Amino acid sequence: MKEIFTPIVDIRRKVFKEVAKVAYENLDIDLENLAKKIVMEEDNKITDKKRETFLILERLRLAFGLDATTESNPYNKEKDIENIKNEKNVLNLPLVNVVTDACMKCEENTVFVTNNCRGCYAHPCSEVCPVDAIYFENGKSVINKDKCIRCGKCVAACPYNAIVKYDRPCKAACGVNAYISDDEGHAKIDYDKCVSCGQCIISCPFGVVSDKSEIYQTIKSIQNNKKVIAEIAPAFVGQFGIDASPEKIKEALIKLGFYDVVEVALGADMGAVAEAKHFIEKVKTGKEPFLATSCCPSWAVMAKRDYPDIAPYVSPALTPMVACARIIKEKYPDSKIVFIGPCSAKKLEANRRSVKSDVDYVLTFEEVYGMFEAKGIKVSDLKGEHMEDATAAGRGYGYSGGVSKAIIGAIKKFDPELEVPNDRADGLNGCKKILTLAKKGKRDGYLLEGMGCPGGCVGGMGTLISQTKAEKGIKSFENEAKSKEAYENEYIKEIGEENVKVEH
Repeated sequence: MKEIFTPIVDIRRKVFKEVAKVAYENLDIDLENLAKKIVMEEDNKITDKKRETFLILERLRLAFGLDATTESNPYNKEKDIENIKNEKNVLNLPLVNVVTDACMKCEENTVFVTNNCRGCYAHPCSEVCPVDAIYFENGKSVINKDKCIRCGKCVAACPYNAIVKYDRPCKAACGVNAYISDDEGHAKIDYDKCVSCGQCIISCPFGVVSDKSEIYQTIKSIQNNKKVIAEIAPAFVGQFGIDASPEKIKEALIKLGFYDVVEVALGADMGAVAEAKHFIEKVKTGKEPFLATSCCPSWAVMAKRDYPDIAPYVSPALTPMVACARIIKEKYPDSKIVFIGPCSAKKLEANRRSVKSDVDYVLTFEEVYGMFEAKGIKVSDLKGEHMEDATAAGRGYGYSGGVSKAIIGAIKKFDPELEVPNDRADGLNGCKKILTLAKKGKRDGYLLEGMGCPGGCVGGMGTLISQTKAEKGIKSFENEAKSKEAYENEYIKEIGEENVKVEH
């Protein structure tokens, strides 16, 4: 689905482009005219211009970092402009928003008979229904929704695949059951459950769900002569085109105004070494039953919140984003740091209060693509800037299995004879399964890896290409690294392995 260039994807990227243009060219902030401009560009694809203009206006507001409008937060043009310029109330929680008035009120957990019903004499659908919810009109099957218990037996029994079972797309994509309906049937997010993974954003076929952005604020920080440094997540490889090498992407980011670009995989190397030592000191000795690890904040929030009994065994190491940011701050104390990555969950992590992240702004790959478009930068045409901050192990954090592989590689350095059983899962539903097994004592002695998005970071909502292509690109970039294992990173050698920090 990532590479299907739908009108929703087109509009989303145009929104990011227009926000970036306003910032770079110091244009007046006129959200209504921007919305009309995008609607005119999409004219031949839009059937309901009034609804789409409203929705695009809301997407623009969110892209400037504001909350979606509600009855308690009505649209106010002058107030919006003031808040954007002053960064007041910008990127406050909630991060992921449903534009309620544009929601199409999709049915939830529905079983439906399609026109493909042949009215066969056998009618196995009604024969297998345990509650007699299926009857016939004009020879065709009809489901009484008041009786139907949505067991799906009729779906499996139909020889023509004429009966389908589906759910509201945003709800189906949510791995923590955070989607509910309001009294009128609109989709609504239960923010006590939401972990901001953003999978609902790319699943809504009407573009009604969106997260907030910091494009405008990042560009203004660059223009204010700040030393703004980009730290870019391992999943960036290949995101900006088949001919856009990591070196070209680095040059392109510098052309956007960034002072420097650093691989977040540097922080991943530090994390792998710290967690390897933790595993040997705690799990091998039996002080802790297992070590659960991830660079994914959605996974970490879910694990600690929903599995409090095993929360103490979720790794205390700094995430790659935070570890890398602290390295940058040591070198450039007065810098501003922008994390560029694949998902909205990192925006949540950067704004948490429990542990200082040292990250000032977070952008997704898709948001940065909008910035390239606004500046007319074609990444593939550039020559490139040398990039070599991390090892192959750290770069592998971008896909499922890469984190545990890096940690096990470091464990083998410190304790060559130790065998490390490991289990991993991607997607929040898969993560729940291994956490449940761990809670039951069935993963003692294990290294557990969880990633909130399908395939790991390569499946994040802010990526631009398929998981398969992204993982292939990362592995190619891994092969280019001079050093293979995390402990071989020159920075770690410089500060000494004993000084690699963990977060308590």
